[in-house]
Amino acid sequence: MSLFRRIDRYSLLLIATVILASLLPCRGAVARGFGIVTAAAIALLFFLHGAKLSRQAIVEGMTNWRLHILVLAITFGLFPLLGVATGAAAGALIDPPLASGLLFLSLLPSTVQSSIAFTSIARGNVPAAVCSASASNLIGIVLTPLLVALLMGTAGRVSGAEVWTIVLQLLLPFVAGHLSRPLTAGFVGRHKALVSTVDRGSILLVVYTAFSAAVVEGIWTRLPAWELVVVALFCALLLAAVMVTTALIARRLGFDRADAIAIQFCGSKKSLASGVPMAGVLFPPALAGPVILPLMIFHQLQLLVCANLAQRYARQAPTDAEAEEAVVAS
Repeated sequence: MSLFRRIDRYSLLLIATVILASLLPCRGAVARGFGIVTAAAIALLFFLHGAKLSRQAIVEGMTNWRLHILVLAITFGLFPLLGVATGAAAGALIDPPLASGLLFLSLLPSTVQSSIAFTSIARGNVPAAVCSASASNLIGIVLTPLLVALLMGTAGRVSGAEVWTIVLQLLLPFVAGHLSRPLTAGFVGRHKALVSTVDRGSILLVVYTAFSAAVVEGIWTRLPAWELVVVALFCALLLAAVMVTTALIARRLGFDRADAIAIQFCGSKKSLASGVPMAGVLFPPALAGPVILPLMIFHQLQLLVCANLAQRYARQAPTDAEAEEAVVAS
């Protein structure tokens, strides 16, 4: 299968949105109108995330505590440490907003859909992946803005009381969506395609608005192509470091194969769906564009690498008969 075929349609839409914003950026009153629509889209996006998360998933997420604590420690501990080192190293070579973007992506929660999908393909512990990824996203709504305030300083629009305002902008719609489940859960379950369209459409809108502001500020006149290559290399190094370290930690702590797979796939990825809207809230419009560029590159790299790794794990997995024999022998 060629590399082009492995790039999903949504990634192509993201690239097309960046090109559109580069050629036809919104300005003036139109930009302000897009800003209002974007704020509403972010609220709707987090409302839907809250409506999709069941109470059962929250309760079950508390049972396999050892696995979940490790995933959270990797996502919000190990990953940020690697992000600080990567951002500092890259800062000497590339534009500061791009280096900030490398740090920002390391502070985000894990993905949900792809973490579960890759764990399933690799024949790992799918229930654990569901709980860990859901818990990561729930905690990330609060923790990511706090980490941005702590580690990025003035790069993000967060300081003092402002951090709580930002958290509430993300958290309130999420809580409202979750509390609305008695009324909305059935609709969300029956219209998954519509919810997915709103979800992805909101991200495209945020990307267009952010890159429009960045283009108006002259991002492409001061950003040479070689810097994007450098960003891609640092993203690849960051992904490789966290995936190898995650696998080694899971093995050293004695997790079985299924749990180790869930830990690796949940702990090694970062959420584009959460990251882009958060960047739209946490950073000024002109800065949000270059900040999310590393995240978009990292997102595609993690999909390509994890898809290949999941297939390899699936080929190496014991058959049902072999697994049954191992249980009897033990």
